[in-house]
Formats: sequence, structure tokens, C-alpha cells
Amino acid sequence: MPVRRLGLVVHQGRPLAVQAAEVVREWCGRNGIGCTDIDVWKQHEHRRGGMAELQHAGSPDLVVTLGGDGTFLRGARIAAKNDAAVLGVDLGKVGFLTEVACSDVEAALEAVHNGQATIEERMTLTMRASRPLEIPTGMDALLRFGHGPSLPPPGLRPETTEGDGWGVALDVTALNDVVLEKLARDHQVSLGVYMAGRLLASYSADAVIVATPTGSTAYSFAAGGPILSPNMEAVVFTPVAPHMTFNRTVVAAPDEPVGLRVLPHSGQAAVSIDGQLRGILDPGDWIGVFGSVRRLRLVRLRPTDFYGRLRDRFRLTDAPATGIDGESDSVFRPDTPVPADMAHLRLPPPRTAVDQIVPDPVPCELPAEDAAEQS
Repeated sequence: MPVRRLGLVVHQGRPLAVQAAEVVREWCGRNGIGCTDIDVWKQHEHRRGGMAELQHAGSPDLVVTLGGDGTFLRGARIAAKNDAAVLGVDLGKVGFLTEVACSDVEAALEAVHNGQATIEERMTLTMRASRPLEIPTGMDALLRFGHGPSLPPPGLRPETTEGDGWGVALDVTALNDVVLEKLARDHQVSLGVYMAGRLLASYSADAVIVATPTGSTAYSFAAGGPILSPNMEAVVFTPVAPHMTFNRTVVAAPDEPVGLRVLPHSGQAAVSIDGQLRGILDPGDWIGVFGSVRRLRLVRLRPTDFYGRLRDRFRLTDAPATGIDGESDSVFRPDTPVPADMAHLRLPPPRTAVDQIVPDPVPCELPAEDAAEQS
């Protein structure tokens, strides 16, 4: 895909990200490609919503993020509004979304620009609500103390119609998850949870999470949910510390919406989208979370090794009882041609083509003189 305009999201707290950003800008300059920094703010400044960021950046067809998965999600929320592709440069610690090391950023841009990269699509979530989301005055500063400025509440999509019972359509595209959580430490949120329009149960919990397969390795996993292949399509519902016997995750089909209604005697609940506070619900309010028609387009330079990355990122260790058997092979498949009845399966490349598998990005280091300045 020839790049015509590029949007750049930089984790300003990482010197390597700032350094790599200069490489991206210089590459754009040499190739006559417009480059605009997006999702940039200072303390006590307002942040722009996704559509406003797109207009500010001139509707880029490629968004490059320099940081970890959090920085990637910042770029993804903007790119998904315009079907732009996203290239994540890895400068984090537990990244599942980022693609290349900062030392390889120029080679990666060349590959994308010359059509040598592939695009992997990921499922996203969107929402409807009983009313437009808003954050009461003063509550934002309290809930986000010590953090940067929050995003504004999401706007409304054109599909919104008033008075038909289906609520308002929110301009939301979540790659990881939508979370509804309690505000008061001593007061759990009480919710009626509906799967595909049918009551599953009424929950009293610290929070509930509705996640995509991509988001299954994030908050949902930390709350005890399962890990799903990012190649799947599903809606993952996980309660957090529910005050009830049934505390299991429910994995629904991608076309089965999850309705969350705040019960009359519940406290208020905060709505977070991909980790960003976006609104407060009162008792009687509801939201519906469901698979979006919008897909996120991730740039991939070569086939990725999700399960190898899973083992590495979570530092999975083998059972001590298996030690006597020695270390298992990292890949399990013959080097001979794939049989016809298995030709439709997703399999790793033969051992003779290990260079086709994307290794985890090698951590970059600042030059010695720059590192000394940062210490």
C-alpha cells in the first residue's frame, strides 16, 4: 500500500520513542509523505476525539505508534475511524499488538510503502446506550488523578434515532474491551446482564468486562478470563470479583450483543473503553456492547507467532515433572508437504523457513552518550 499521509503517535515519556519519531519524520520527508503528530496533549489540555484527530491529521492512511500496547491503542482508536492501517513499533514490556523493533522502523516503513507487508484484520466492539455518555464536572479530575487528560465522552453516530427504544449509537470503536466498574470502594455495581437479549444473571461485582479476542490477554485475562486466539471472532464477558457463586467467563458469538443495565439500587458506574474513562452511568441507565462492522487493520510484515509470544510475554514455564523429558521442540510439524486434508489449517512454516516467523522485537538501547544524559 503506497503511503500518502502518515499519522504519528509517540510515547513522549520514552526517550527511544522520541528518537524513533525523528527517524519516521525524516523518512516521510525523503519520500514526500505528509506526517502529522496525533493524540498530542499537555497537562490540563483537552484531548480530541477520534474523528477530530483524523481531521487534524488530514485523514492519514497509515498510523505509526511508538511505544507499548497502550500507545498502540491510542493510535488504533483514531485509525479505525478511517480504515487506516496501524503499524506498532515496540517499546513496551508486555506487548501483543506491536510489530517491529525501533531499530527496524525505517525498513518496516519501506516494506509497507512498497507493498511488501500484509494487512491483518481484527474484530472491534461498538456500543449503544440509553443516553449520551457524560462525565460530571469535577469527577474526571478525581478519577484520573496523576494521569494525563482524558478523552471526551464519545459522540453519536448517524445511526442514532430518538425515541425508538434502541438508545443512541455511540461513536465507539474498542479494540480491547469495554468495562463497566464501580465508583465507590464500599459499593459494588449491580447490573442486569443480558446475552443476545436474554437475561443471564443479575451481578453485584467490582466490574464487568466485555472484550474482543484481541483484548482477552488484557484486563479480562487479569480477571481470570480465558485467552482467545486473536484470529477468532467472539465477545468475551468476564465479571470482576462478583459477589455470587457464578464467577465464570461467558464466550458469546460475535453477533450476540451484551446488554448491561445498572439496577435501581446500584451505585454509579464508570464506563471505560480500551482503558480510557469515557462516561458515568446512573441507576436505570444501560449500555449495549456488540461486534462492530469496523475492523482494525494491523500491518504485518511476516506471519506472526502469537503462541510463541504468549509463552514469552507471560514467561510460561514447563511443569517440573516434565524436566526429565528434556526441553520440548519449539515447533511441532514435519518439514514435508502438508497433506490435503490439513491444507486449510493455520500451521507454522517448516523449520527450513524459520526466517518467515516474526521473532519478538529485540529491545533497543539508547546510544551511550544519550543514555548518560537521561540518567
